Amino acid sequence: MDVAGGTYQLGPESGKLLVKTGRSGLGAKAGHDLTIEVTRWRGTATIDTTNPANSAVTVDVEVDSLEVREGAGGVKPLTDSDRTEIKKTFHEKILHTAQHPTIRFRSTLAEGSPASFAVDGDLTIMDATQPITVQGVVSDGRVRGSATVKQIRWGIKPYTAFFGALKLRDEVEIEFDVALVAG
Repeated sequence: MDVAGGTYQLGPESGKLLVKTGRSGLGAKAGHDLTIEVTRWRGTATIDTTNPANSAVTVDVEVDSLEVREGAGGVKPLTDSDRTEIKKTFHEKILHTAQHPTIRFRSTLAEGSPASFAVDGDLTIMDATQPITVQGVVSDGRVRGSATVKQIRWGIKPYTAFFGALKLRDEVEIEFDVALVAG
């Protein structure tokens, strides 16, 4: 399906924005690979079908809206208490949401076609801005894609526990699946 040019509103009512973490270290079997959903976010995609380079994307994420949805692996299932503790840890100790309530993405270049596109942009986390590339596709009126965020590039020290035996991998995958809703 070809996508029509125009402006589209993005947010949780039109799709999902997920953060996926992995674990490493000697204690990796004790931890969980997490799927975290961003429950409050807003964005706009302006698509120029005649000149894709004129297309633009912006997304703002409310950091305190991150919710742990799944925990794969581990020696025991993820409990509600675990979810609460994980949320508290990444809000207070990792992302410092009181001081840095928003994560922002602003595109700088779009190229490709609906079948395969890349959007370069600036991602701001905790007042640090770094370039990132988002890869995706458009099909059946939906935009699907992902980007890899290496936490240390934004000054984030990946979480560790058990004296460093359990570590969160530096690479975090951001995935999205969003319906195009004209706005």
